Amino acid sequence: MIALQIVALAAVAVAGTATVLVREPVRQAVVSGVLGLALAVLFFVYRAPDVALSQIVVASVAVPLMVLLALAKLRQEEDEDE
Repeated sequence: MIALQIVALAAVAVAGTATVLVREPVRQAVVSGVLGLALAVLFFVYRAPDVALSQIVVASVAVPLMVLLALAKLRQEEDEDE
């Protein structure tokens, strides 16, 4: 079990670092979703399946979707102004 916890923690560390290092907003939203999935796995490994399910819904789906929709709306308005 300890090895699985270490792997999950490493995955969260890598995904979190990648989220910070990515500069393009669309890619950052996608990488943020991957971070949400990594956190959900971490919560599941630490025996919190209810928190993991909430994490999947909110951080892996809802937040990246809202960011992508907002970026699409901004780009649409930008194209209309030109």
